Amino acid sequence: MVRSALSATPVEPQPRPGVTIMLDPRVQPTSPEPPGLTTAEARLRLARSGPNELVPPARPPGALTWLRRVITDPMVVLLLVAGAVYASVGDYGDAAVSLIALVAITAVSVVLELRTERALEALQRLTSPVAAVWRDGQLRTIAASEIVPGDRIVLREGDVIPADAALVADGRLMVDESSLTGESHPVDRERDEAAWAGTTVLSGRADAVVVETGARTRYGKIGVLVAGITEPPTPLQRGIRRFVTSLGVVAGVASVLVIAVELAHGAGWAAAIVAGISLAMAAIPEEFPMVFALYLALGAWRLARDHALIRRLAKVETLGSTTVIATDKTGTLTAGRLELRALASADGHIVDGTERVALLEAATLASEPSGHDPFDAAILRHAAGVAAGELVASYPFDPRGRHTVQVWRRDGRLESYAKGALEPMLDRTAASPVVRAGAETANAGFADRGMRILALASGAPATGTTRADAEAGLRFLGLIAFADPVREGVREALDECRSAGIRVVMITGDHPATARAVARDLGLAGADRVLTGEQLTLLSGDERARAVGDVTVFARIEAAQKYELVRALHARGAVVAMTGDGTNDAPALREADIGIAMGRRGTEVARSAATMVLLDDNFATIVRSIRDGRRIFENLRRAFSYLIAFHIPLLLAAVTIPFLGAPLLLLPVHLVWLEIVVHPTSSLVFEADPPPPDIMRRPPRTSSAAELITLADLRRPALLGATLTVAVLGLYLADLGRGSQVEHARALALTALLCGQLLLVLVTRSPQRAFWRTPAAGNRALPLVVGGAAVSLVAVLQVPVFARFFEVAPLDPLEWAAALGIAVLATLWSEPLKRSAPGGQDPGAAALGE
Repeated sequence: MVRSALSATPVEPQPRPGVTIMLDPRVQPTSPEPPGLTTAEARLRLARSGPNELVPPARPPGALTWLRRVITDPMVVLLLVAGAVYASVGDYGDAAVSLIALVAITAVSVVLELRTERALEALQRLTSPVAAVWRDGQLRTIAASEIVPGDRIVLREGDVIPADAALVADGRLMVDESSLTGESHPVDRERDEAAWAGTTVLSGRADAVVVETGARTRYGKIGVLVAGITEPPTPLQRGIRRFVTSLGVVAGVASVLVIAVELAHGAGWAAAIVAGISLAMAAIPEEFPMVFALYLALGAWRLARDHALIRRLAKVETLGSTTVIATDKTGTLTAGRLELRALASADGHIVDGTERVALLEAATLASEPSGHDPFDAAILRHAAGVAAGELVASYPFDPRGRHTVQVWRRDGRLESYAKGALEPMLDRTAASPVVRAGAETANAGFADRGMRILALASGAPATGTTRADAEAGLRFLGLIAFADPVREGVREALDECRSAGIRVVMITGDHPATARAVARDLGLAGADRVLTGEQLTLLSGDERARAVGDVTVFARIEAAQKYELVRALHARGAVVAMTGDGTNDAPALREADIGIAMGRRGTEVARSAATMVLLDDNFATIVRSIRDGRRIFENLRRAFSYLIAFHIPLLLAAVTIPFLGAPLLLLPVHLVWLEIVVHPTSSLVFEADPPPPDIMRRPPRTSSAAELITLADLRRPALLGATLTVAVLGLYLADLGRGSQVEHARALALTALLCGQLLLVLVTRSPQRAFWRTPAAGNRALPLVVGGAAVSLVAVLQVPVFARFFEVAPLDPLEWAAALGIAVLATLWSEPLKRSAPGGQDPGAAALGE
């Protein structure tokens, strides 16, 4: 439409038959001007109608849920049984100790679970859907849950409609209702027709008045059923559950055996049951599921702080195993905005100085002053000092001539300025063969460098008010070239991917020349070979699978073909992270192992289908997220290795001592004390560790190494735990053999055991080099937890009231030194071997001859 006096009257769309909603007077806005409800009125309606939740969210656990968790915890059950046994034989002091220990260990578990819940609640707030709503006469973005009947909402392409509504004004939408009806064909919706909650806007824009919200919508009635469906556990979660269950069964059998042995040695039933309970408490690794859940939740929260929002928590574990990143070009690898890069004169040579200023002035006058068009915006950023004059007429883009024209009055004269595609502009300006040849050569050079090119022309318009009059006197001026610059930090991120063994594939809908130029600029391997969408359709399934292994750049790719590319990559065994921003990208995002949607320019459908949402649309954020995923996995492995090494001395001591007929080394109260130490150690210390310096110089883990706990992983912590067991039991039995009281021998053994456990933390934190070469800087939890455990040991042994409570005796300085020396020898023997381990090999494996 011409922005001048020659404006045409818009034609109203004709009504047609369709689905109509009669607006209930109760939900209509109280005042037509300004549109929408007031904040106060919306608040009252929200109180009446409740939150607009199509699928009821998971509610935080109530008091009964917490109580059920507490009383079904294996450690709590064992302590309750121990307390009951002590009370049954009249040992009320030990019964009280068991109950006090029960309160302490429950408190630690609750605190750690609350930390996990808080992290998950924070993530849920970040992932909540939003909607554009008129409130108090202003268009605002609010949480979709705050929408009420009577709200006037704005619907755009890519939106998921947040509530049942009726279209108003002159808007028109194309809607995908397949999520509600199963019908795949899009449906037109116009004024007074229904727009149902949960359906997707494919195209168009419209305002609508909300009629129903929450469970009263058509989709909400289905959502109530959906809320009852729980997501199945991942393979890793199932593996941890199997591991814990297996050890629990072994612990149960061993406990029964220990009870039988104690009875055979003449012990009473109470002492035998206490021995069996001690063994079960030592053997059952109930910390594993809690540590796993906590690490994923805190890892996802850290990712969100780094602009990567995880929508599916279980997928955090998959990030670190990514082998291929299939990424869009525009806005992800590049900045997503055009920048003016070069200007060429009419004969094709690159201009500078006064010629450049003259061409920039012409380009500025050929642009719309509003600068909404990205080419216009790029030009106007260089428009300082241009005296525009008065805009007389503005003629929009002509799809046939492929150009725009602006008419200005400057210094009393009318001047026309045009910009558009080269060939039509050369034809319209009747350029000479010399000018045409020079311009075409320059155009080809710019195109080969992946630039977008516009031709410029200017002249004096003919007398009259038509577009033809404005274009009558145009003469060719030259070319202006644009490029979408590479994002800051992307080249470094690509270098990091190469070091990490991660292949990067560019998939774009852009021209092959543009894609090739950007790939060359980024240094992508195989940038000269580009496969187009048209070529891709001609390949068979096997040929496509081979092509995705060889080709790095795909151009002119449609959204549906992204899905096929992901499937082809999967056929080659790749773990794929795929980016997307459009509604049609949703199938590919769901098919990928990690679907990554753009937070700024992505549609709501793409964000809903994705595993992760980039809040800054930056490729470098994807690479940081993979690094964090590897860090989470690595720290989980270290925490689990520590837990295995921690439980082995407890288990072996609980099994060996009854068979030898010696007094129990570890009573339930000691095991509770050690559990209170190990919970924060495994949950906080390892989780807070920064990634190893070479974390992104290692290849992605293969599917065979996907399990956190493999047989090879068990060997090193098992060996360390076994050597610590031998040292502790040897010290305990030797002291008893010298005639010492059991309290004194127990104090020596417990000192060596706890010191050894603290040294195991240092050893496990540094699997590839000696722990003294691994700085503790960056881990604020380490000195606090280790220091707190050391202080508790001194208090238990040296404070008389605590010593009686734990049935131990104080130690003199020489005995302290002896226990510490034995702990050092039992745990640090492998540290010198780490220095000779081959580069990149696990030193524990090297020490074991693997």
